[in-house]
Amino acid sequence: MKQDQQPKLNETVRLDKWLWSARFYKTRAIAKQMIDGGKVFYNGQRTKSGKAVSVGDKVVLRQGYEQKEVEIIALADKRRDAAFAQTLYLETKQSIETREKNSLARKQGILLSPASDVKPDKKQRRQIRQLKERI
Repeated sequence: MKQDQQPKLNETVRLDKWLWSARFYKTRAIAKQMIDGGKVFYNGQRTKSGKAVSVGDKVVLRQGYEQKEVEIIALADKRRDAAFAQTLYLETKQSIETREKNSLARKQGILLSPASDVKPDKKQRRQIRQLKERI
């Protein structure tokens, strides 16, 4: 790889730029929206998208149903392939265990739902209709 193609490794990088280069979000605009919307916590606190991050800091972020807690181990301000992006952070063991447990619970909830071949009786249909009208 040529010298000018390598990403610039800095002492500090903006939080939204780091989240984008680490491939947590597809665009910097989405990363900024998530930070401003309170979905990203930097060292346990809400922050602004322009916050300068450094190595060793902790970031907690939500992506859909999942919440990840990662530690920054490298900085980059350019977006590259996924293999490189995974070298920028280290997810905590507790975060991995929690995500796996929640994923299994979601899968089991779907598997344990009532069978669809049973038709609801008149009382159950009335209750379903009332529930839908409340919402």
